[in-house]
Amino acid sequence: MSDEDDLEDFEPDQDELEREDDEKETEEWEDDRKEEEDFSEEWMPTPLTEDMMKEGLSLLCKTGSGLAHAYVKLEVKERDLTDIYLLRSYIHLCYVDVSENHLTDLSPLNYLIHLLWLKADGNRLRSAQLNELPYLQIASFAYNQITDTEGISHPRLGSLNLKGNQIRMVTGLDPQKLISLHTLELRGNKLESTLGINLPKLKNLFLAQNMLKKVEGLENLRNLTTLHLRDNHIETLSGFSREMQSLQYLNLRGNMISNLREFTKLQDLPKLRALVLLDNPCTDEHDYRQEALVQMAHLERLDKDFYEEEDRAEAQEIRQRMKEEQEQEAEPEPDLAVDQPSI
Repeated sequence: MSDEDDLEDFEPDQDELEREDDEKETEEWEDDRKEEEDFSEEWMPTPLTEDMMKEGLSLLCKTGSGLAHAYVKLEVKERDLTDIYLLRSYIHLCYVDVSENHLTDLSPLNYLIHLLWLKADGNRLRSAQLNELPYLQIASFAYNQITDTEGISHPRLGSLNLKGNQIRMVTGLDPQKLISLHTLELRGNKLESTLGINLPKLKNLFLAQNMLKKVEGLENLRNLTTLHLRDNHIETLSGFSREMQSLQYLNLRGNMISNLREFTKLQDLPKLRALVLLDNPCTDEHDYRQEALVQMAHLERLDKDFYEEEDRAEAQEIRQRMKEEQEQEAEPEPDLAVDQPSI
């Protein structure tokens, strides 16, 4: 299984469809959570059993020596599990799905040193911390009760999904250890800051549906191509820099940007091609689309619509006129003072 096939070739043009599906999914999960909160009973202890293992195991492969075989894939979703201690002895597992159970502890997975792919969505986890797993490439802990990002240090991890948790601040993501991480999913948390995401290899960053008021600490993400900041409380476009030289797609829908002059702060993004600003106050201005293109000449799409050649020609004329006006203002005033005769 390769994470590159599903995640690395992200297509920004599919963003709207992806968002609609995600919002629907989030609402369903929130409804489920409310029902569970109303149901205050404790879950009965339900450990993973050998019978469950027999039902869930698949994909028979040769072991490392090549002289024996073992099942390397396990799916035990929706089993009301509270304990997966039994997994400690299944050291050949590479793909594990324990989603939609009642797990609070994943420590038995520390023994699965060949693990490549992990899905633990919809449990009761308060942490994603595991020992360093040398081959883990994809890990998903969506819709748990995780409050921090500590203890994640897998060197081959390419995609990390922490969507729908309770994280307020990103801490502990060490760029010296997470040397392969290209996709970080943090939508639907309680983030109040973008500090702590200093991961130079990152390509796709999803921060929608948080509590962000500004962008900060992302200036050195030189490889970032896709940034989602939808449905936050962002009022300013400060925090972007020329160092973000790969950024192509920026989604700021549903924020609080009101001043068209903020567009000047995106001029230093040399590869920005698609910008989404729907449901911001600035979109009510009559020259909104024109002003965006005037300030960002390389922009190809604003919101759902692509720019036409005539739009580009008009924007170029405005830029030229503005340049000439600035040059005129910069010319020194002629010295009109009259020499007075000396007495």
